[in-house]
Amino acid sequence: MRTTIVALGYQENWFSILTSAFMRNALIGGTIVALAAGLIGYFVIVRNTAFAAHALAHIGLPGATGAVLVGVPVGLGLGVFCIGGALVIGALGRRAADREVATGTVLAMATALGLLFNSMATKSSSTMTNVLFGNLLAITTQQIVTFSVLLVVLAVAIGFIYRPLLFSSVNAQVADAKGVPVRALSVAFMALLGLAVTMAVQAVGTLLLFALVVTPAAAAIMLTPRPAAAIGLSTAFSLASVWLGLGLSAMFNTPPSFVIVTVACGLWAVVYAAERGLRRTADRVLIT
Repeated sequence: MRTTIVALGYQENWFSILTSAFMRNALIGGTIVALAAGLIGYFVIVRNTAFAAHALAHIGLPGATGAVLVGVPVGLGLGVFCIGGALVIGALGRRAADREVATGTVLAMATALGLLFNSMATKSSSTMTNVLFGNLLAITTQQIVTFSVLLVVLAVAIGFIYRPLLFSSVNAQVADAKGVPVRALSVAFMALLGLAVTMAVQAVGTLLLFALVVTPAAAAIMLTPRPAAAIGLSTAFSLASVWLGLGLSAMFNTPPSFVIVTVACGLWAVVYAAERGLRRTADRVLIT
């Protein structure tokens, strides 16, 4: 017990840890991932694709273990399966009900492949651990460059399809009647989501993905109905979660992913409590 308390205790040299090379890489990489999560998170909530976002992280697991088998970078295998799975879900699931079934089916197949690849790869245990829980402190300069390129692609793509994507997200039936290519936008959005998930998994892991992609956006939407403002707030919450998470992990010797998730969930809880309090106050005023 005493050893555990010491291991989680305050570290006086936290600033030197925070300014070390590996922590700088973690900060830069985490910032890029937070920007990507903030951009895509709003549409994940509005389009009711939170389950798909969670599933894509698990769908990427066999890609990571398969990459170990064939000797290619883990990030490449993760991206191929995440984006490939996203394209399949987007193509098969135009309606919400169809999308849920397609997501569940693709997830089941990917999970089975993950078990197969894991049994075949003798060096995949550490890979699976990193994919499940994230390893932000192990981000390399090469990954930062890759993340930067992917972020630019994501930002340009969202900027290009922003208006029709927003229209089809808010009211798909009316958008379809107006001639908006709803199905093509659904596939494009799922591909972009797969791209963002590929990045986020490498930061916080499969099991904690929700906290970076979904939770900040959910908090932002409670604060404002305006899409642009909500996207901005979602990005700000994601950045705050990563920056505070890394700082606190250095100060108290805790896993960065755990602290990042704790900060993100804490921000959401504060916003949720404040929003509920304001709503109850408004209800009392209306009644009186």
